[in-house]
Amino acid sequence: MELELRLKEILKEKGIEQKELAQRAGLTERTVSELCNNKVKRYPKEALEKIMEALDLRDLNELFDVK
Repeated sequence: MELELRLKEILKEKGIEQKELAQRAGLTERTVSELCNNKVKRYPKEALEKIMEALDLRDLNELFDVK
């Protein structure tokens, strides 16, 4: 079983660029890029909370797919 972050897909659905999300969430563009491309081994709780707030998501399950 593997967790995959759906961030790139969500941004596309909402018409938001990675750079804009970084600004809204107060994160670096590098952090957002690494999360979008699933290049992290651990998901930083604080970053996920900021992303959820910036994208107005209410459920953490919206961010992940289980493969």
